[in-house]
Amino acid sequence: MKRTKKSKALPAGGKQPKAKSARKTSVHGVLLEVSGVGILIIGPSGIGKSESALDLVTRGHRLIADDMIVVERSGESLMGRGGDHAGSHMEIRGLGIINVRDLFGVASVLEYKSIDLVVDLREWDTLQECDRLGLDEEHYELLGLRLPYLRIPVSHGRNMAVILEVAARNYLLKAGGRFTAREFERALSGRLADAKEAAGPRRGKKQ
Repeated sequence: MKRTKKSKALPAGGKQPKAKSARKTSVHGVLLEVSGVGILIIGPSGIGKSESALDLVTRGHRLIADDMIVVERSGESLMGRGGDHAGSHMEIRGLGIINVRDLFGVASVLEYKSIDLVVDLREWDTLQECDRLGLDEEHYELLGLRLPYLRIPVSHGRNMAVILEVAARNYLLKAGGRFTAREFERALSGRLADAKEAAGPRRGKKQ
């Protein structure tokens, strides 16, 4: 992961991806296609990665793999897929192993997908800092490539599926040249500068 210009190669869950070769590795998490964007969800065990993914599947998005993601570098992109025996299965605490293809149909799964965005789900209390405006850009380094990275706090009452959908749409906006947080900052700075200019220089009080 990288914050702005710096990088951190370890996933936030604290586990080093299993190195297989310079162009292939495996990562613990869930990979989905959300609005056409390949999102790799990582985070500590029990944080709700699979449950968030299942919620997204019910909303019409597609699962590529749950638990162990095989990642291969192809040129300047990373392709993710499930392990040899993973198929379209997911493990949901309280339900056990489910088959997404059988439950939701063939349109609910994909065999592989490019990884465009890494989302790290973390307990709210463990985040020492959280970007409130979205001005900082962080990156996650995998197989020598830097991917956009978001840390999203999880707490009771937050709808993670909706937040992940918005993350995918915001990624598409940025890819199209629209950076909402920076546009907001520029507009606000401009209004403040105009207000200061309109107020004019302050006059000293009369004695």
